[in-house]
Amino acid sequence: MKSYQGVMGLSLLTAMVAIGQPVLAAQPKAKTAVLVHGAFADGSSWEKVIPYLEKAGLKVVAVQNPLDSLDNDVAATKRAIRNAEGPVVLVGHSWAGAVITEAGNDDKVKSLVYVAAYAPDKGESVKSATSKYPDPESLKTFVKDADGYLTISEEGIRKYFAADLAPKEQAVVAATQGPFHIRTLGATISQAAWREKPTFMVVATKDAIIPPQMEKDQVKAAKATAIEVPSSHVAMLAFPKEVSELIIKAAE
Repeated sequence: MKSYQGVMGLSLLTAMVAIGQPVLAAQPKAKTAVLVHGAFADGSSWEKVIPYLEKAGLKVVAVQNPLDSLDNDVAATKRAIRNAEGPVVLVGHSWAGAVITEAGNDDKVKSLVYVAAYAPDKGESVKSATSKYPDPESLKTFVKDADGYLTISEEGIRKYFAADLAPKEQAVVAATQGPFHIRTLGATISQAAWREKPTFMVVATKDAIIPPQMEKDQVKAAKATAIEVPSSHVAMLAFPKEVSELIIKAAE
């Protein structure tokens, strides 16, 4: 004989279907974290975060972006999403915030995590979004080559980009940085995924590359779940535990 509660539960479910009310299924947890590096970096920038995520049961893919255009970085990220086991939590650092804002519209993406990252809106570029804020002093350490690719000087890495890392780590960051083409900065977003997907953000309060106030303003615009860490721009290297915990939360 069925219990009273079981019959009532079944009756309620039947009634909801009959009157056209949505029956909400539990959202599945993300299976894979797709990590997207920013400008002046490569996939190794996630090396401290990856063990935390794997220990939590997530599969991890670190994208290697060409950093030569928004379209090509989005294409590389979409390939990673396509080949990953879904659902996916999509994570971007720095410039990759623009990349995941575009690539995150993919149906396999469950949630977005911005780590000291740009989050432009539809029709905005990184250049137009940052124009509302004072230029950071760190820009003087950017070097442009004859082909339009930017790098940061060793002094800029030590003083601004990764100021809170140990000297040995700073040397690795300087040596592995990915040259970043200047044309990427003017590329506009066609649809901002953070307006549709659950969004999480890490604000680096000592960031000397992206203005911390900009990061805080983006939290409000996206109605994001956010944490603040007293970090330089490379929060995933300076505060890997805190960054990882937010990614794991976004995957749930």
